[in-house]
Amino acid sequence: MPHILIIDDDVELSDLLKEVLSFESFTVSTAYDGVAGLATMDDSVDLILLDVMMPKLNGFETLKQLREKWDVPVLMLTAKGEEIDRVVGLELGADDYLPKPFSERELLARIRAILRRTQTNQAQPQNDGVVYRDIKIYPGRVEAYCNEVLLDLTSTEFALLHHFLLHPGQVLTKEVLSLDVLGKRLAAFDRAVDMHVSNLRKKLPDWPNGKPRIKTLRGRGYLLVEGD
Repeated sequence: MPHILIIDDDVELSDLLKEVLSFESFTVSTAYDGVAGLATMDDSVDLILLDVMMPKLNGFETLKQLREKWDVPVLMLTAKGEEIDRVVGLELGADDYLPKPFSERELLARIRAILRRTQTNQAQPQNDGVVYRDIKIYPGRVEAYCNEVLLDLTSTEFALLHHFLLHPGQVLTKEVLSLDVLGKRLAAFDRAVDMHVSNLRKKLPDWPNGKPRIKTLRGRGYLLVEGD
C-alpha cells in the first residue's frame, strides 16, 4: 500500500492523521519537525504531508531540501487564510496545498487524486513516448526532454506537460486543468494551476524567437503553441 510520511510538529494532529490514514490501509510514518522528516525520508515514501510552521526547519526549507534529491509528491498543510504560504509552497515545488482546518474527506480526496496521477504515470509502458515538436515525454519513466535535454520536473509539472502535449493548439481552461491534472474542482481564489503552469513555463526553454511555449489567454486558459 502507498506509504505516506507526515511531517508536522502538531503531535496530536499527526497522530490523528496517522490513525485515519492507517484505517484507510495506508502505511504511515510521522516526524515532528523538518530535520526529523528529512532523516526519515527514503525511497519507500509515496507522498508527504508537510506542515509549513515547524521548529528547527520550517516547511519551506524542508521542501527545498527534499527537492534536491526526491521528486516525491508533497501536499502542503497551510494555515487558513495564509495565501502567501500556498503560493510559496507551489513555487518551491509542492504538488498541492490544503488549508487547516480540513476535513478527513477532503484530505483523503486530495491524497488519492495525487497518488492516482503519479501511479498512473508509473504503470504505463516504459517505452511509451509522447512527442510534440522537440519535446518528448515518457510517462512510464516519468521523464521529459526538450531538445534532448532532460527537464527537472515535479510529478505535477510532468502531468501538466503530458496533458498539454495530448492537446496541442487547444485552449485548456483552468477548470479543466484543475480537474484533469490536479484531480480536484477549481475553487474560488485557487491559484494552484496558475503556479504550476508558471513553474513549468520557467523550465521549458523559449522558442528561438523568444516566445514562451505555453501562452496565457486571459480569461480563457492556457495554450501550448508552436514556434514561428
